[in-house]
Amino acid sequence: MWQGVGVTPAPSPRRIGSEGSKTRAQLLDAAELLLLDEGYAAVTSRRVAARAGLKPQLVHYYVRTMDDLFVEVFRRRAEENVARAERAIAADGSLGVLWQLNAEPRGARFNIEFVALANHRKAIRTEIARYAERFRAAQLEAVTTALRSLGVTSQELPPVVALLMVTGLSQVMALEDALGVTTGHDTTRSFIEKTIERFEPAS
Repeated sequence: MWQGVGVTPAPSPRRIGSEGSKTRAQLLDAAELLLLDEGYAAVTSRRVAARAGLKPQLVHYYVRTMDDLFVEVFRRRAEENVARAERAIAADGSLGVLWQLNAEPRGARFNIEFVALANHRKAIRTEIARYAERFRAAQLEAVTTALRSLGVTSQELPPVVALLMVTGLSQVMALEDALGVTTGHDTTRSFIEKTIERFEPAS
């Protein structure tokens, strides 16, 4: 009865490729490498496809938008990093381990690019904030325990301040490394590592 009376059928949802497929993983790997090597602005569907050795149309077969691609790239690496941090802290929550977790330059560059991207894309900003709070909570608990075991009170050095000093230093040095500015980096790393060794001598 209602056929042909201006009723427009709802469009069928566009098919999205399997989340566990090898091709999707290739695209995420390619996007991450582009982001680390050339910055987030270089991550376009054509560049990602070319880096992965695939046809450009496959990008939007597996992700609806570039925002979705960025979120998947970030979420995959963030999940790995949070899990790695939680395992490391559970095994050894020392200040030395916490410094190593934050001092890895590739991870810091990854975060810097995504923070820059988040200024333009709300979906990315929300995702970063969610994982940052989870990551910080795990580390803050470990810093609090480590300082307490060393006899350092929260009045002498608030654990959150100690944590932000460590994470802030690693982010600044990663940003400067990307610019080719490395003056003082080796000295700073050496000073921090020697200071930690003084407080936490190897058993």
